[in-house]
Parts: sequence; C-alpha cells; structure tokens
Amino acid sequence: MPTSNWRRPLLGLSLGLCLPLAPVHACGPDFPLRLLNDRALSLNELPESNFAFELSRLAPANLAPSNPATATNPAVIQVDVEYWADRFHDNLEMREHVEQSQLPAEQAALIAQLRQLTDARQAERQGAALPAELRLYTAGAVAFAQGEDALASEYFQRLLALPAAERPLRSTWAAYSLARLATYTSFPPATDDDGQPAAALALAPEAAASARSNLVLVRSLADAGFADPLDLRLASLGEQARIAKSQGDWSGAIELYASQLQQGSMGGYSSLKMLAGELARMPEPQLLSLLPELQVQQLLTAYLISHAGWSYEGPSPTEQRLVQLLLRSDIANLANVDRLAALSYQVGQYDNAAGLLTHAGDSGLAWWLRAKLALRAGDPAAASAAYAKAAKAFPQDEDWGWRSNEVGDHEQLKPHCRVEAESALLALNSGDYLAAFTQLYSSGEIYWLDSAVVAERVLSLDELKVYVDAEVAAPPALSQAEIDNYQPRPVAARLRELLGRRLLRAERYDEAPAYFDSPQLQQAARDYGSARRAATQGWDRISRAQALYAAAELARHQGMELLGYEMSPDFAFVDGSYSLDGNSDYAPFGPPPAANFPSAGEAQRQDASQAQPNQRFHYRAVAAELANQAADLLPARSQAFAASLCQASSWLIDTDSAGARRYYLRYTAQGALVPWAANFARNCPEPDFAGAREHLWQYRATALREAFTDYRWAFLAALSVLAGGIFRRRQIKRNRAQEKPASAG
Repeated sequence: MPTSNWRRPLLGLSLGLCLPLAPVHACGPDFPLRLLNDRALSLNELPESNFAFELSRLAPANLAPSNPATATNPAVIQVDVEYWADRFHDNLEMREHVEQSQLPAEQAALIAQLRQLTDARQAERQGAALPAELRLYTAGAVAFAQGEDALASEYFQRLLALPAAERPLRSTWAAYSLARLATYTSFPPATDDDGQPAAALALAPEAAASARSNLVLVRSLADAGFADPLDLRLASLGEQARIAKSQGDWSGAIELYASQLQQGSMGGYSSLKMLAGELARMPEPQLLSLLPELQVQQLLTAYLISHAGWSYEGPSPTEQRLVQLLLRSDIANLANVDRLAALSYQVGQYDNAAGLLTHAGDSGLAWWLRAKLALRAGDPAAASAAYAKAAKAFPQDEDWGWRSNEVGDHEQLKPHCRVEAESALLALNSGDYLAAFTQLYSSGEIYWLDSAVVAERVLSLDELKVYVDAEVAAPPALSQAEIDNYQPRPVAARLRELLGRRLLRAERYDEAPAYFDSPQLQQAARDYGSARRAATQGWDRISRAQALYAAAELARHQGMELLGYEMSPDFAFVDGSYSLDGNSDYAPFGPPPAANFPSAGEAQRQDASQAQPNQRFHYRAVAAELANQAADLLPARSQAFAASLCQASSWLIDTDSAGARRYYLRYTAQGALVPWAANFARNCPEPDFAGAREHLWQYRATALREAFTDYRWAFLAALSVLAGGIFRRRQIKRNRAQEKPASAG
C-alpha cells in the first residue's frame, strides 16, 4: 500500500502486500501421523491441501521467465536480512550493498558521494568519470530524492536510450524506477492531511498503462540477460498486481501474485492470503459479482480446502458463509470442479461431492474422492480400484507440505504416498499383508511407523525376511558428521534392524547379526546369541548360569537395540523416550464409514507376535528372567545367587515393582544374608561366579547342615523309623533261618 514516505527508497521492492509469517508449532513432543492408529478415520478424512501448492496452480505460463536459464539469476547478490525487518530499509541496504560490491572501489565511492548531492545536474557533471549508465542512473536517483520526478524520468529514459552494450548494469533499475514514478504520481497517500485513512483511489489509466509497460520491460530486460541483482523481475510482478487490483482487476492481480509465488517469492503467498481474506469479508452483493471469475473462485477454494484461514477453533462464520456461496450451482465453475468436490467432502456434503465428481475428469484428487465415497457406500472393491487410479494420476513428486492434526501428529503430505497408504489399509483388511506392507514402505520416512507395525506384528518372520533379503539392501553407514548432525538413518537400515531384533527374539541367533547396521551392534548380537547357546550347552551349572547372566546383562543394557519393538510396547524409534499407546485422534466432519478393523486374521497375527511380556521396556523383564534362571543354577547360599536376584530386581524396580518384588521374595526365602541386603535392588554387586564355583562343595555341605538343623527332629524320626525297619527285617530273616531245620525234620 502507498504511504506518505513511499518515495524514499527509489528501488523499494514490491514483493507482495505483506511478509509471510513463520509457521507456529505447539509446544511439546509431536510424532508422525499413524494411519493405523484409527483406520476408519484415516480412510474417511480428506486432509487439507496446501495453500502455497494450490496457488502455484493459478500461475499463467506467459508470466514465467522466457529464458529458463535466467529464471534463477546467478548475478543476484544475497544479503542476510531478518525477515521481520522493514522491507524498504532492507531494500535500500541491498541496493547500497550491490553498488559497493558490484563496482570497482573508486566507482562505488564516487557514487556514494554523488548520492549525497541535492542537484541532479551537478551529480551528472561530477560523475563524468563514470560509465554513462552509472552516471545517468545516479543523477536520476538524486532528482528522485529531491522530488523532481520529471527530471528523474528524463535521466532514466536517457539511460534506456543508450546502446544495449553500454547499459548492462542499470537497465532493469531504470525501467523499474520509471514504473515506480508512474505509480507514485497517481496513488494517493495512505493518510490525509489530518492523519486519517485516505479513501482508496484507482490508479489513473494513463499512469497505469505507463507503469505496466515499464514493469513488462523489466522482465524482458532480465530475460534478455541484463543484470538484475535486486531481482526486480520478480518484484515487477508484485508491482503490476498492485496496479491491477487498484483498477478492480482481481483475476489479473491473482495471476500475477501466483506467478510471483511460483517463481520463488513468498511475498506472493502473503499477498494472495490477504486477498483471499479481503474477498471473504467482502459484502455479499459485491462478492457475488466476482465469484464467477475463475481465478477468484480458485483462490477462495484454495483458501478453504487448505484451511489457510482457520484458527484452532476451525472455520470462522465468514468462511462457512463463503463455502455455501462457492458451492451454489449457479456459481461453480467446472474448471475448478475437483477442488469444489473436495470442499464439499470436507464439510460433509457427500451427495454434493458425488454430483460434482461426475464432471471432474481423471485428476488424482477426483479419484481419491471417488475412493472415499465408495468406502462410505460400503464398496471396498470399487474403492481399491479408485485408489489405484488416484495413485497413478498423482505425480510422485507432488508435495502438499507439512500438516498436523489437532493432537499435533504431523505428516509430510505427498498425495501419491497418502493414497498408496490408504489403499494399504484396505489390503490389510482383505488379508493381502505383504502388498499392504509394500505400499506403506514405499512412502519411506512418511509412514514408517505404520510400515513398522505391519513388519513387526502382521507379517510372519519368514515373510519379512524373504522380502528384506530380496528388496532391501544394506545402505551405507552414516558418517560421524551425519550422526553428529542428527541425520536420521535410512528406513532401509531401520527395517533391517527391526528384522534383526525379531530374529533374536525368535532365538534365531545365527541369522540375526547380519541385519544390524553398525559393527558394534552386530558384535553385540553375536555375543547375545553365543551367551544364550552357552546357557544350554555348558558343562557345569555354574558355567551355564554365568552364560545366562551375560545374556541378561546384554538384554538389559542393550535391549532396546537388540530386542526392542520398533513400535508398541517399547517404541525403539524414539529410543523408548515416549509411549504412544495412549495417543488419541480427532474426528473429521461426519461419521466415519462402517468398518471392521483389524480383520480377524490380522488380529490373530498381531496377538501371536506381541511382546512377552507385553509391557513397556519388555526387554528388561526378559533380562530379569534370564538372571532369575541363572539363579536356578547357582547354590542358594552363594553370593552369586543373591546378586543375580538383586540385579533382576534392580532392572524392574522403577518400571515393574510387582516383578521386582517377586525376585526379592525369592531371595529372602532361599538366599543367605548378605551385607548389602538392606539396599536390595538399589545397590547390587556383580555376581561372583568364580567364588560360587570354588566353594561349590562347601555351599552344598552348608546347605545340608542347615537343612539338618532346621529339620533335625523329623530327620531323627525318619532315621529311627528306618533303623527300626532294618532291625525288624533282620529279625524276621533270622527267625526264618532258625525255622528251616525244624521243618526239614
């Protein structure tokens, strides 16, 4: 908008009506969206589009650079400027920076000196040593600063009249300055003499024509290779859009701002968002006269389906009114029909969406909507066919950007990937588990958590192994610099390690190590397998106990990496820092379609593959039980017995107090008193297996003596009975021996 001090920066760039605001995210941890978390919801909702992406569809081809090689001008000199700073001052700094860095030091110093003058003709004379284009432009700038607009215009026109070879540096500047002069002389100030807002007036037709021609000239000069270090080609689009809007040409302004955005200026985004808000608040009679214009309708539809104006409470009453106007049959434009169908679906007008889709053709969005409507009608076969067509129609690189739902779960929305993932939900329900996994895994990072659930809980171990061996090669390991910069590991590495952990849990120790990413984890996996095998193959009980305890320590201290579930219950993907089992979801407009998720077959597979025990940090319980099994093989009166149970309790005390107590009670019932018993589970020494082996017979003798002491009366009674029995037996035998001779006689 014009202001009373508009003229100060001669080359104040009009990149848009305002600056873009930085995206704001809620505080606290947020996580990737999981489509499997609520499958009916995932299939029912149509995610909001991206306003910037939708706007890029509005840009006409004739406003793009005619020479693609100059679309990104390598001569542009970047200046670090904070985005919230005053644009006029920033552009003044940019111009000064260019003059100081683009030119030889003597020329730059002379120009800086000439700009301090108040007489343009004096500046021209004192700049005689400068090349003609620099001398004429500097003199014009001095005239402009003094309010001598006619003289400034004369200097800029003289510059443009020079042979092309003599004006490579300032041609775009001169043309842009002529356009700004024309707009300045016609646009009123923002306030009147009393400081009150002035009435908005349209730019005079003659001035508008002059400004437009010079702005078009700026782009032509830039495309022809004339220097454009201030990117005036891009700024000219914003200036021309401002002129178009002042004359009531909303469609022209929208196209110009959209082209500006498409070519890299976020000012175009901000300006279009402001235009959309202005249109939405416009009185209905005035708005109805503009809505039939395709560009106006497309802008407002983009504004609504992307939720660009939404607050946390959802659409405002103004936006709700706008929805109803756009969906009127006498207004809807068939060139915009797939977006209008999307708008109808988002607000729950499903019949209206179906009607609009009969005119929508074969766009990816149209087929996506048809798939969702087929699901609502209870026809999964038709939905699957529509999903396949949608996936084929959406370009694989189409990206709607970052979105989050009401609980903060985020998603990089690539329609092709999202459509494939929703199709995977149907494949899961029909029992085609491997196809479902393949579709989810093809999204890479986006739906990795859903891929992990299917890989970990739905596919059989052999199904997963066959797929990984055939399709997922080990990626190169991350460099230390990448690790230090928190570079996420490729999903291929994560999938392979998920398989390695499943193999260890299934006691397939020889196969597992090759699937771990780092040499350190591969060695740890080998050590764990060796310890578990030694626990069944050792020559003596102490050795087997020592092997079990070694496996227990690995399970406790590296259990997340070796045995943990990627998803529930351990959530290895966040190193166990959070549990996502309690996350809730939000409901979209309208009820979700009726569906039975998961199917009985999938539920059976998930039940069979759940963690044992099915609790958070389940590997700690595995470790504790291994230590308990080690205690089974140790003398109960040994330090190693007490220490093994103490360690088992310590590994559970903070997460499973009942489990920790079971091991403590076993110690108190069977173990010997040890000096650290008062701090059991909190101050545990390592088991002394060597001492247990060295004093094994002593422990056995002590155990026998203590048993005799505790049960001596019963023992004596039993001994008496035994002795009496032996005595009687001998007596009977003696009696029979004495009776034999008598019988013989």
